[in-house]
Amino acid sequence: MSRHDLFDQPVSLTDGAAVDAWNAMVRAFLAHGAATPVHLGKLLELAPDFGAAYAVKGLFYGLLGRRELMADAEAALARAETLRDTANPRERRLLAALRLFLASQITSAIAELEAILAVAPGDTLAMKLSHALRFVIGDGKGMRQSIEAVLPHYGDDHAGRGYLLGCHAFALEETGDYARAALTGRAALTLASDDAWGLHAVAHVHDMTGDAKGGLQWLEGREGAWAHCNNFRFHVWWHKALMMLDIGRMEDALDLYDGHIRAEKTDDYRDISNATSLLSRLELEGVDVGHRWEELADLAENRTEDGCLIFADLHYLLALTREHREDATARMMARLARDAERGANEVDARMAIPGLNAARGLEAFGDGDYGLAFAALSKARPHMQDAGGSHAQRDVFERLTIDAGLRAGRLSEAEILLADRTRRRGGHEDGYAAARRALIARAAKSACPQGATA
Repeated sequence: MSRHDLFDQPVSLTDGAAVDAWNAMVRAFLAHGAATPVHLGKLLELAPDFGAAYAVKGLFYGLLGRRELMADAEAALARAETLRDTANPRERRLLAALRLFLASQITSAIAELEAILAVAPGDTLAMKLSHALRFVIGDGKGMRQSIEAVLPHYGDDHAGRGYLLGCHAFALEETGDYARAALTGRAALTLASDDAWGLHAVAHVHDMTGDAKGGLQWLEGREGAWAHCNNFRFHVWWHKALMMLDIGRMEDALDLYDGHIRAEKTDDYRDISNATSLLSRLELEGVDVGHRWEELADLAENRTEDGCLIFADLHYLLALTREHREDATARMMARLARDAERGANEVDARMAIPGLNAARGLEAFGDGDYGLAFAALSKARPHMQDAGGSHAQRDVFERLTIDAGLRAGRLSEAEILLADRTRRRGGHEDGYAAARRALIARAAKSACPQGATA
């Protein structure tokens, strides 16, 4: 006889201990907990023939965005396929989502998860998986629509309400509803004190509204909300470093880099993206970051053939171009071109647009050819959301585009992009924008002949 999980969803399990392990795994996943694989391992010990466990395992591997882990994800898919006949309809949808995800049909994979939610809107696992896949493709509007469709079905007593609100807060922020996002993120933490995603959604609000001091106050003393996390904890520290950078605390930002953000020299693309984007921002502000690029470039050299996510590839390129690893850069550029030309799936399409232009822009910026960098990055800019990630993460490419324009002497065009960046942030100006606006004003004044009116 099957049972139900903590969200009252049916699971093809008969052993109560296995159900407990499933529940522990799901709850840890929702909280970005480091213990997620531990609970999954326990579940597979107790229920080695539970197909949904393999489907979820495969999705977890796939979301890591690393080519060498795709074999493990494929193995999980193969095992889940052999157990399909014992799965219930919900579990078969999870299997279908994995199958499509591994075929790089991410939108179709999301549709399978949404089909689960259409029947069972209170399924918090399906909600979070849909949210995660939409994040990979930068679908903020879809995130919000998905969550708001199921929100009425989450009463105050629903076990997943806090985590749902954390996802809602992030979706609200990504769609520009900053005031509601901040309130919703705070509410999430009152219901789920370990909801690092909700806490980080509020940090995003402070980033997008140019309120670095308020953001530091928000994070101060709440370290317990992300201490339990997997490498997501490095990302929350990254947010704190960005806030320090914005108010001129450059040395403190570097201390966080060494003490937390790169305390573990992992080659996870999310950790590398944190590191490369922070170092890039610091260097744009004239900070000497020493030899910190070297270990990132060493890792990136091993990822030139990865091709799982354009978001990851572009951050690898940041390290390669900064360290002038010309051979590795050439290999990556050639592989990006091959993937884009192949056009076999959704991932290839993103390699082509915005990937190729963004990559060419980063390469040119690293070479000091700022005119070419500005042209290529400007061409990619309208499509950068399709690279995935968040507004805050993609902002490094915004900054590089604008700074390329300034260095190329394209002041008027750079000023237009700077104004558009501020408009996209609800009119809120941060430290970066204020400094560039002042630089443009000084340049305009110096260009004006003495005695003339500007």
